[in-house]
Amino acid sequence: MGKDAFTSLVDLHYAGLYRFAFSLAGNKADACDLTQETFYIWAKKGHTLREVQKAKTWLFTTLYREFLRGRRRLVRETPIDTTPEFEAEYSAADVDQVRRLDAGAVIEALSRVDEHYRAPLTLFYLEELSYQEIATALDVPPGTVMSRLARGKAQLRAAITGRAAVQVVVPFPSQNTRQAP
Repeated sequence: MGKDAFTSLVDLHYAGLYRFAFSLAGNKADACDLTQETFYIWAKKGHTLREVQKAKTWLFTTLYREFLRGRRRLVRETPIDTTPEFEAEYSAADVDQVRRLDAGAVIEALSRVDEHYRAPLTLFYLEELSYQEIATALDVPPGTVMSRLARGKAQLRAAITGRAAVQVVVPFPSQNTRQAP
């Protein structure tokens, strides 16, 4: 890939990758680092991609994997509180309130959504990826994407309204298991 092609790729996907990274990391410095690392990896390995039209999905997948790699390092160093939260009820007024919020408030609330749900929400609503593209990027089945989107929406509503988020304790299927249709 030539310099001009690489520059075009960066120009085309930088903003979307940065938004995704920011939604995952929750701060500008880490989002910049994740985005830069993703393009660095593309510069080293992008030439191996056989179908150039899948570059966007490849970039989002790479960014997400880099984020998870960093999280695993952090988890080894920092204990995480896994106290379950209780279900909250939502009314039509809550939905109207969400519609009136500005994008900054929604992005800030998104940072409080559990990581498993935040990534699909960001890819679906901010980057407008299809269920299949999200499934490929996150390396999960499409059914898992739909489930995580539904649960993520509930947590996002709760974060926006200041209520306790719904947290359903369901084991995530391994990558080798298939879901029934």
